Amino acid sequence: MDQKRGTGSLCFAEAPFIMSTASVVGTKEGEGPLGDKFDVIGPDDKFGQDTWEEAESSLQKEAVTLTLGKGKVKESDVRYLFAGDLLGQTIASSFGLKGFEIPLFGLYGACSTCGESLSLAAMTVAAGYADRVLAVTSSHFASAEKQFRFPLEYANQRPRSATWTVTGSGAFLLSTLDSAVKEKDGKTEFKNGVVPLAKITGVTTGKIVDYGIKDSMNMGAAMAPAASALIAQHLRDFGRKPDYYDKIITGDLGTVGQEILFELLSAEGYDITSVHEDCGMKIYDGDTQGTGAGGSGCGCSAVTLSAHYLPMLSSGELKRILFVPTGALLSPVSFNEGQSVPGIAHGVVMEHVR
Repeated sequence: MDQKRGTGSLCFAEAPFIMSTASVVGTKEGEGPLGDKFDVIGPDDKFGQDTWEEAESSLQKEAVTLTLGKGKVKESDVRYLFAGDLLGQTIASSFGLKGFEIPLFGLYGACSTCGESLSLAAMTVAAGYADRVLAVTSSHFASAEKQFRFPLEYANQRPRSATWTVTGSGAFLLSTLDSAVKEKDGKTEFKNGVVPLAKITGVTTGKIVDYGIKDSMNMGAAMAPAASALIAQHLRDFGRKPDYYDKIITGDLGTVGQEILFELLSAEGYDITSVHEDCGMKIYDGDTQGTGAGGSGCGCSAVTLSAHYLPMLSSGELKRILFVPTGALLSPVSFNEGQSVPGIAHGVVMEHVR
């Protein structure tokens, strides 16, 4: 069976399962609309560490530990780990995950890293290169502000277009069918009683899209063109219409990016207004929490998928979603040199396991 679709997508002959997941967040996220759904809410945003960067590493460590526990597997059962974050040289992942001693692929897709890690993890499992893999990512408000904008002590005023970097980490355990089920007395059962949350049936890999946006405080405008290009590419590759999905979920466009996304897709002949939701608009209450246009950061889409959308897929409330995390590919160097902010997005199709 040819698993390739169009020019940028794959449709898996044997869909990998998402067996378990965990979300660990900070205090602000715990006070938001999804607060009662996260696995762990830190008592403070340093999580008992000395630095913001160490705090972010601890987020990933805790998320992976919880995910392994929920999936009832040992570290030695996992073949590969796909991980990334926003910090230089992905140090949150390197220092947070080194103790697991699982072969690691370090990734950087900015805020799209959850989609990138899930795509690569699913491709690896579907191709037969591994029975079980982990995908994890994180972000932290303070470590991101320190690196990309200003020290917190500066207390600069934020424009309304700005998004708030989520303090959080989401981890996901993917498995093959053979590793998930067993035969007993002529019946098929799930091993260790662990029922898959969802299956990943396809992916669409995004291209870098640059509309020349130079405002680092308007990530929605920088990333919306990449989201539009990805969604349009995905629908063309699979020959689908937007209403094929219960939800098309972007990562962190916020209110500004959502409006731009709708306009760009309308020009392509697609109307997703009835099925679109954005993780950055779900995780905070902008009216009461002062988070501007919404949430952003690698952790935004990761923890919202983990805590909010996967349970709905597991229960059957949602049957099929297109998950599209988005990323702004800037660095302190590129910004200080006056470069634009290119965007990228990655699409992952997730379905209810019947």
